[in-house]
Amino acid sequence: MKKLLFAAALVGASTFGAYAQTSTTPATDGDTPAVATSDTKNATAPVEGANSFTEDQAKERLIEAGYMDVASLKLDDKGVWRGTAMKDGKSVNVALDYQGNIVAN
Repeated sequence: MKKLLFAAALVGASTFGAYAQTSTTPATDGDTPAVATSDTKNATAPVEGANSFTEDQAKERLIEAGYMDVASLKLDDKGVWRGTAMKDGKSVNVALDYQGNIVAN
């Protein structure tokens, strides 16, 4: 009888180790969105990464952000769309990363 109780206690105790390995915290901190919205932007933009935007989608996103005459868009080796555009009457270089962040200078 003692051996049975000991075996049951041992089996029960071994399940705590497996339970302790289960994490409920997210893989990211939640402060940086996966895709930028009009009111959020990653402070480290443009972010390198695999960009799934097509050239037309990149151009459309820039136009929606108020840029005009978007031209010469090229996807660089870091996954960032780069080109030129006009905003507020000035010609600027623009960059659009895979998160949708737009950087102009």
